[in-house]
Amino acid sequence: MRSFGFALEGLATLLRTQPNFVVHVAAACVALGLGIALRLGPLELALIILTIALVLVVESINTALETLCDLVSPRVHPLIKQAKDISAAAVLIAAAAAVTVAVLLFGPRLLGLLR
Repeated sequence: MRSFGFALEGLATLLRTQPNFVVHVAAACVALGLGIALRLGPLELALIILTIALVLVVESINTALETLCDLVSPRVHPLIKQAKDISAAAVLIAAAAAVTVAVLLFGPRLLGLLR
């Protein structure tokens, strides 16, 4: 139970201090709501949920790594910069995958509504 409490503290910290995490959560709510409104099937909704989880997990790990880097080296060190850049790239890759999934799942249905 203590571990669960620590996890909730971490989630609260992310929501309180990381604007990008809040943006990802808002986008997740929109994507899930749209998926439900468009009556996606269970597997499609599961794919959306897994994609959302991927983005939130990678963003969380990125934040944790940046926090540790700032503790270890408050000044800009080339290797710290490299670690932060690579971690940010991981978030970019996850977000790009999420957008791709959204386009593939929502695109045809939304275009069908416009016709």
